[in-house]
Amino acid sequence: MDHTGILSLSQRSREVFRHIIDSFVETGEPIGSRTLSRRMGQGLSPATVRNVMADLEEAGLLFAPHVSAGRLPTDLGLRIFVDALLEIGGDLTREERESIDGKCAATGRSFSEVMEETGAALAGLTECAGLVISPKTDAPLRQIEFLALNGGKALVVMVTDGGMVENRVIDLPAGLPPSALAQAANYINSHLANATMHEAHVRIRTEIAEHRTELDTLTGKLVSDGIALWAGGAPGGSLILRGQSKLLNDVHALEDLERIRQLFETLERRENLLQLLEATGDADGVQIFIGSENMLFRNSGCSMIIAPYHDQNRRVVGALGVIGPTRMNYARIIPMVDYTSKLLGRLLD
Repeated sequence: MDHTGILSLSQRSREVFRHIIDSFVETGEPIGSRTLSRRMGQGLSPATVRNVMADLEEAGLLFAPHVSAGRLPTDLGLRIFVDALLEIGGDLTREERESIDGKCAATGRSFSEVMEETGAALAGLTECAGLVISPKTDAPLRQIEFLALNGGKALVVMVTDGGMVENRVIDLPAGLPPSALAQAANYINSHLANATMHEAHVRIRTEIAEHRTELDTLTGKLVSDGIALWAGGAPGGSLILRGQSKLLNDVHALEDLERIRQLFETLERRENLLQLLEATGDADGVQIFIGSENMLFRNSGCSMIIAPYHDQNRRVVGALGVIGPTRMNYARIIPMVDYTSKLLGRLLD
């Protein structure tokens, strides 16, 4: 049965299917025809419910785990349910929106700090693991500035072509004159015109190595350190995970624990991170990967709800979402991820 196949089901079959999904989200346990008959309270006998469940199983929407008399939704069954949710749409309460706004506020914080807080906020609000893929550092850099701090350090302020501002602290070379900060910034900015970050990085490092600059040794080191902060980053962004322990709440056996451990090891591999970002970037809104639908989540018993966020030029620069058990509360979490991704995009603006 394809994803539109549920439309061919009778009203009774759809109602039974919905109650099985609701029970699964609530308990994660199989539900039998007798219990379902009592829950529905529509005068349906256990025998009638059992026949409907058999039809749903034949259609590939339900399965019987082990020797249980009860049934659970298959990944296809969950996919059909989730697709219906996406069509209907959902909204957050005012309290939920205010909570996300407060936790992700950018006032007085760098964007990297906001991303850390966003991951933690999603984990706390959804009771799942929060995931944020930070912006790709191959975005063109428009400007860089150095601001002196106490203790022989400097704040490096980097502004991308898309308008994102990133602040990082570096150690200054000992004995560096105050004028060197402005000189280093001017030198780097003059090399950024009409060049990608990688091109500017190569050009600057080559000039310094071949002594084709007016910079003294200490200022040259400052330039190298400053440019390496950006160009030396991971071109596909980096992964921020928060609240992984929340996934252990549903673990009932050692093999479940091992599957979740392997999932996080898999996610943290660079090529898989890029694959996730590329898959997310193909869509404008929320994407849902359920269980075995995606290679990364096969055998993990987990699903992921993820959405991209954009810079000022509407380029996808990162993504955020949650990873949770396949029985997570999709109806509540989908609009939460959607709202948070749009909020992070507005912060970039």
